[in-house]
Amino acid sequence: MGLLQRWAFSPMNSSDAACPAWLAHHLQQAGGVVPFSCFMDWALNDPGHGYYGSGQARIGVEGDFVTSPSLGPDFASLLAVQLGQWLSRLMAESPPGAPLSLVECGPGSGQLALDLVRELLVLHPDLAGRLDLRLIELNPGMRERQQSLLEGALPIPVQWCSLDDLKRAPVRGIVLAHELLDALPVERLIWSGEGLFRQGVKLLDSGDGTPALTGVSMPLPDDLRAEAQGMAEACGFSLPPLGAAAGWTTEWHGDAFRCIDQIASGLSHGLVLVIDYALEARRYYTARRDQGTLMAYRHQQCGEDPLAKAGQQDLTAHLCIDTLQVAARRSGLSPGQVMRQGEALLALGLAERLHGLQQLAPGDLPQALQRREALLRLVDPVCLGEFRWLTFLHTDADETTDGWVIGVAC
Repeated sequence: MGLLQRWAFSPMNSSDAACPAWLAHHLQQAGGVVPFSCFMDWALNDPGHGYYGSGQARIGVEGDFVTSPSLGPDFASLLAVQLGQWLSRLMAESPPGAPLSLVECGPGSGQLALDLVRELLVLHPDLAGRLDLRLIELNPGMRERQQSLLEGALPIPVQWCSLDDLKRAPVRGIVLAHELLDALPVERLIWSGEGLFRQGVKLLDSGDGTPALTGVSMPLPDDLRAEAQGMAEACGFSLPPLGAAAGWTTEWHGDAFRCIDQIASGLSHGLVLVIDYALEARRYYTARRDQGTLMAYRHQQCGEDPLAKAGQQDLTAHLCIDTLQVAARRSGLSPGQVMRQGEALLALGLAERLHGLQQLAPGDLPQALQRREALLRLVDPVCLGEFRWLTFLHTDADETTDGWVIGVAC
């Protein structure tokens, strides 16, 4: 599905969806109507029933959606080349013996962290004894999966902690947010033709006694309006954009801004790498993108109704590069490079890996073909290759981001 070929999900043109009993209970307790951001939080993070909170997220070629690490170890191996360059620089700039941390926020199954650390220690044996792994995971179900995979599997200290824990004792190192920020709850803003409103989700009686969900318009709170308008002014775009028709809808990433601020507070010296689907503001907040970027994923299909099958499908929205960079600056981070994943992985040696597959023995042909397909999918400009790698530096005030370059040894 093209990014501009979107379904109509707005209070002006919405269809009802079945509401599971657990979600109906939440809505009843909240008065029957909540902002979309609240619904999205419950659908993804409810400890007992949420897609991630309950641990039922199915990732990989046999699951609901594919991530770069789920295609095999090559992604982690290439990413480790980059992280190793940065960690080596940090080690050289740190006092002798000072500890370094690799922090992953939202580690998914934990496989990426496992593969990264193993590869880092092969590439840079001098990191042994100085590096620890810290995983930030709020959902108990996903944390259990990670602990099952990682505990006792690595020769370095591994701990699960919160961003508040990092804030109390900031670390030197690298913070990785891979496909994290796009899964944080978003606000949905709607242009009625006369003003901006907040999208809500309302509990209905479907007529046969079973609960249902529908989209509604809610007043836009003053603080949210001020945040959105202030950020738009700072980035040089308008809300709504010129030419927007009634029903124009978009996402607002307040939770992502707050997450970046927390990450910045937990880092004393180092770099943040965000890897996610993201668009420039001029492409994000345009009249043509009249239903935003919100997507639902289930069974490898992009769904047409984010209210459907609550807790059983993934929900995600693209990031806006410009607003995220402004939020990062306000948090004390210096925005660095923005690069498409395909370009980054090619710079880190993906083409050489493809060429190397030609040297495998004939008996290894099935493995070679499988790896070739995975490598090509990582750089496919229609899919994973379109991910953006965004860097943010947290270091001394007089240091620039020039030396912290993607794909080039520091």
